[in-house]
Amino acid sequence: MMLTTSVRRCAGALSAAAAALLLSAGPAAADTATPSPSPSESLAPVTTAGSSFLTATAVQPGQPVQLAGSTGDYLYWSFTAEAGQTDKIAITVTLPPAASRHGASSWAVDVFDGLRRRQACTAGAQTPTAAAGAASVTLGCTLRQVRAWAEPWSGDPLPGTYYVRLAVTTLPEQDLGLPMQVAMQITAHDSDDIQPEGGELKASLTQPVAAGTVMTSAPPVAAEEEKDTGWSWDWLPDLSTRWAWTAIGGAIAAVTGVAGYRLTRHPRRRIPEPDGFYRPSGDAQGEHGPRDRVLRG
Repeated sequence: MMLTTSVRRCAGALSAAAAALLLSAGPAAADTATPSPSPSESLAPVTTAGSSFLTATAVQPGQPVQLAGSTGDYLYWSFTAEAGQTDKIAITVTLPPAASRHGASSWAVDVFDGLRRRQACTAGAQTPTAAAGAASVTLGCTLRQVRAWAEPWSGDPLPGTYYVRLAVTTLPEQDLGLPMQVAMQITAHDSDDIQPEGGELKASLTQPVAAGTVMTSAPPVAAEEEKDTGWSWDWLPDLSTRWAWTAIGGAIAAVTGVAGYRLTRHPRRRIPEPDGFYRPSGDAQGEHGPRDRVLRG
């Protein structure tokens, strides 16, 4: 009887443990079965593009771009890059039907930083040419890794806003204005290697973009101030360290000239004669006679 009771207790404990494991594994299995959406899936696609740097459409890395345009238009987009990122741009242009085209076309994708400096591409077809019968053309550009700091003359990519420009460079004139489809994707790969060290960028390379106000009337003209006929020192240059060093250099040159003259000149000594006359030591009586003798006062 006691053995049967012990067996029942063990069976009950095992059943309770199995039920607890099933309850804890249920939510975990449900979480595993439901994948989280990727950033590109959660971002709405961009269907517009700007026509200049000031009107460039902002795009986030991973956000798809799909729009319809006309052949010959300049299309601009902008995105933000952080230090340590390596951005890759992939563009596919669906060309108009081959029956409506009159020849081959060349395309180009250019990337500029916030200071409008053109950035070099390390990989990708930056300037491809589409044949007359091609249905689409693919462009690509992989930028250099964005650095946290760089010398102003280096032109290295720095954190800030970057601009993407898509344009056709060679096209038959009859094909201008034909409809086309553009698809673009920007991907950013992060890296822990943010070099070089020893410097810090005060602000990102992002130019302020603000629309101006439309003027409906001419601005008022300020009254001209009366000219002052008095004496003015405005024509004199401002004093600076250059003037101080110039004055010091002039004084040193003058002292050096006087000292050099005193050291290099030949002195004329006068030797007394027995008769009380003085004459230069280099003179000979036979050469000049007594007329050259100088009477000492």
